[in-house]
Amino acid sequence: MKIEFANEKDKNEILALYKTMLFGPADWNENYPELDTIEFDLSRDALIKLVDDAGKIAAVISIDEDEEVDALPCWSRELRPFGELSRLCVRKDMQGRGLSKLMMRHGFDELKKRGMKGIHILVKTGHGKAIRCYSELGFKTVGECHLFEKDFICMEMRL
Repeated sequence: MKIEFANEKDKNEILALYKTMLFGPADWNENYPELDTIEFDLSRDALIKLVDDAGKIAAVISIDEDEEVDALPCWSRELRPFGELSRLCVRKDMQGRGLSKLMMRHGFDELKKRGMKGIHILVKTGHGKAIRCYSELGFKTVGECHLFEKDFICMEMRL
């Protein structure tokens, strides 16, 4: 397996991967994430993929930019500049193998290369599996918020 940045030719495969996770614990739906989301990530070199030995995308993660999320008052000032990771998605047949943590750690490395001191993420309230995973990686819960018509746990850590 190898981790690399996604490109234009990956759009449809990534969208299909996202669609397999609709209405799951992250509460994605038919309107999010969409092709526009993928194109936004690609335009910023912010979409990372894990490709399996057969050449299929097994996981993706995005380095996100969202002013509304960044403006939340719960984030620690001493961790600025900070980055955000989002839209972590692991193919169902590849889950349970540590790929979420692998992708998060790769995201950490990329954010460090981009000069970030800290990282924050939003986790859908009730998504226990994700909250446990992020806590094991060193994230601390620093608050809660209601954005995008959903409730989230706000988590952050020093890189």
